[in-house]
Amino acid sequence: MGLKRYAAALAAGIAALGAGAAWAQDYTFKLHHFLSAKAPSHTEMLVPWARAVEENSGGKVKIEIFPAMTLGGRPPELINQVRDGVVDIIWTVNGYTPGLFPRTEVVELPFVYLNDPAATNLALYEMFESDLKEDYQGVEVMFLHVHSGQAIQMRETEVRSPADLEGKKIRIPTRTGAWVLEALGATPVAMPVPDLPQALQKGVVDGALIPFEIIPPLKIQEQTDVQIELADKTRLGTTTFQVSMNKAKWDSLPADVQQAFRDASGPDWLREVGEVWRGTEEFGINMAVASGNTHVTLTEEETEAFRQALEPVVERWIEEVTAKGIDGAALVQKARDLIATHGSM
Repeated sequence: MGLKRYAAALAAGIAALGAGAAWAQDYTFKLHHFLSAKAPSHTEMLVPWARAVEENSGGKVKIEIFPAMTLGGRPPELINQVRDGVVDIIWTVNGYTPGLFPRTEVVELPFVYLNDPAATNLALYEMFESDLKEDYQGVEVMFLHVHSGQAIQMRETEVRSPADLEGKKIRIPTRTGAWVLEALGATPVAMPVPDLPQALQKGVVDGALIPFEIIPPLKIQEQTDVQIELADKTRLGTTTFQVSMNKAKWDSLPADVQQAFRDASGPDWLREVGEVWRGTEEFGINMAVASGNTHVTLTEEETEAFRQALEPVVERWIEEVTAKGIDGAALVQKARDLIATHGSM
């Protein structure tokens, strides 16, 4: 190699090393989830959270969000996609992989969760390190949250008592929700939420346990006539979600970048997430009513009938997880106490 060519090659090599060093200051992450880019969970939760992380990092972090499973696969595959490193971060429903997160199911139980997503988010935050972390092998949890709870949305039937659900086919995304339906004499039908509109339209299901916030993005008001909730906006349990990063990816990050994620995911944010979901809930039910649907709120007496019918669901969960070496009774009491404490703040 001639001297000039050697010098040129050396200069190119040094330039490449310099570019590599500059690139190493930037961290790009792919966040994959199952709802559309128009869903409130995308526009009002995931996008603001990603932007907050980027800002906290001083420009070192970029989070690219891929909604509606645009990177491939189906919603139940998200947890394995992030564990296997196919994507960096996911937002998913814990219940899409039944039994994988048994401890965290405690807040999903009927009348453990009542009607306050912010209080429940904060309870999850407090319980994570001491009680829940073992559920999350292979991932680093950014934050856990719940939605506003399982309202009853029906194609035709006005539900005012457990008997009104007997024999009905009802969609639910979680096994705890399936137990609720079994206790009420209904038939649970598991499916990811994007499949619900077609299932309602074709009569595959008679209704769904799902919050009102999903009405606008999936146009549920067009496939249902009746939306039902219990007294004081009480719901038949809730669903837990996680935003989690691949564990190896997390461990490779410098402390300041990790802190950028942590600072965006603390108690203030979890309280805000609860308020976001509650706000979108009001928007959803108002849209259904404006479309001519009937909004039913049960009386205290009618609600008590559901409470009595569903107490065995809590006992069933305690018995099952206790057999796995988990103190289910203690988790139920702790969750109830923390939700009550944060709900009174």
